[in-house]
Amino acid sequence: MSRAIGMVEFKSIPTGITAADKMVKTSEVDIVEAQTVCPGKYIAIITGDLSAVKAAVEAASTEYEYDLIDNFVLGNPHESLFPAIYGATSVDHVDALGILETFDVASLIEAADMAAKTAIVNVIELRLAKGMCGKSFMVITGEVSAVTASIEKAKQLSGEKGMFLDSSVIAHPDEKIIRTIL
Repeated sequence: MSRAIGMVEFKSIPTGITAADKMVKTSEVDIVEAQTVCPGKYIAIITGDLSAVKAAVEAASTEYEYDLIDNFVLGNPHESLFPAIYGATSVDHVDALGILETFDVASLIEAADMAAKTAIVNVIELRLAKGMCGKSFMVITGEVSAVTASIEKAKQLSGEKGMFLDSSVIAHPDEKIIRTIL
């Protein structure tokens, strides 16, 4: 059994809730998060066996395609994604900070997974469209070169979907900034 994560993002709340129900009825998957996000969109994030997650995301995306904004399935997601989604990441030292912002949720999670797999970095936070007019952002840390490489790769991936908004890398951030982020 392969561990996987999948997500659907809809522009309509009723469609999103109905699609989330379809996903759990289609396959043996667990809901990680299913909720309304700004500006009145609905996301459903699921986990389970890779084939089950693929089937659930495909079923919801196909049946409710008219309201679908984006979706993804990631086989073997980086282990730092779940703590970052919940804001439960613990960081002892910050050499550099990387920040990337997107116009949607799905492309941000995919970009964060790519960033974490590109170099040795810690994903500190994934802020998923709550109170941000539908935009999302991630914060990563690690050595300057690793953070730079990871942000560039994440920027490329989210840019291919047309969802990249902005990014930056801060080498040796001031302690006052670190305290506001951590």
